[in-house]
Amino acid sequence: MGGAVMTRAGAVVRVAGAVAAVGAACVAYGVVVERHRFVVRRFTLPILPAGSPTVRVLHLADVHLLARQRRKLRFLASLQGIEPDLVVNTGDNVSEAAAIEPFFAALGRLLDKPGVFVFGSNDYAAPGFTNPLSYLVGGTRSARRERPLLPTEDLRSGFADAGWVDLNNRRTTLDVRGVRLDVRGTDDAHHRLEDLSVAQGPVDPAAALTIGVTHAPYLRVLDAFVSSGVGLVIAGHTHGGQVCVPGHGALVTNCDLDAERAKGISTHLADGRIAVMHVSAGVGSSPFAPYRFACRPEASVLTLTAVDAVYEPPPRLS
Repeated sequence: MGGAVMTRAGAVVRVAGAVAAVGAACVAYGVVVERHRFVVRRFTLPILPAGSPTVRVLHLADVHLLARQRRKLRFLASLQGIEPDLVVNTGDNVSEAAAIEPFFAALGRLLDKPGVFVFGSNDYAAPGFTNPLSYLVGGTRSARRERPLLPTEDLRSGFADAGWVDLNNRRTTLDVRGVRLDVRGTDDAHHRLEDLSVAQGPVDPAAALTIGVTHAPYLRVLDAFVSSGVGLVIAGHTHGGQVCVPGHGALVTNCDLDAERAKGISTHLADGRIAVMHVSAGVGSSPFAPYRFACRPEASVLTLTAVDAVYEPPPRLS
């Protein structure tokens, strides 16, 4: 009997050791390999009125840049080759003040394009250590005042000097390639800085499309956008789950959005109205959680076409 117990105990130890080894290998892969496997995702959305020209939108989210991250900077610089008609930035751009100058340098001629931006929490304060298990039990809404403040106004002026429109609890009308866009945005909903009265404002009846832009896709913000007549919502924040289960997807979103919509194209329904939604998995991650698994870092190109268009995509970046 004693020998059998010892054999079973040994088997348990071996299995536990194997599981630990696999886990360690996955973490190592996420830290060393996957977080640097940047990719450009492309989606075609036939949501403009019939006869409209095509509008190519570059969605940039959650860069979380440190000045020393050369591979990330090279990826950002490569996005200039997309030549978008509009750039939408959904925040969490930097993780330290020293990253602001290289961030704008890497954007290069993207800053010459029409652009809009909103902020996330890491545009106001530097990230801090968070227990990874907190993502599984309700999210990571730590107070910004507990972390070192970032020079937010330097970020804001950098975008504004390039002519990009500040959409933090604001709205604007843009003419992009002859297409009139009604665009409204919210400040960081993760720290309840959003003004839902802006999100819920009436749509421009002359606009071909109304777009809602937010950092964190909390349901209260999505409902406000969609119930007012927004046709396209663009958001970030979730990192696509950051650590996903192959064949299953994200486990968490760090907000109250369901995990099935943690990244990519989906829809949102509110008050009998429906909108297309794109949530980006983002370019980076907190320096205190520098890993990805089954969730490559990304920027996205949303090609908005007319409902009657036959679209031929441009060549991909090499």
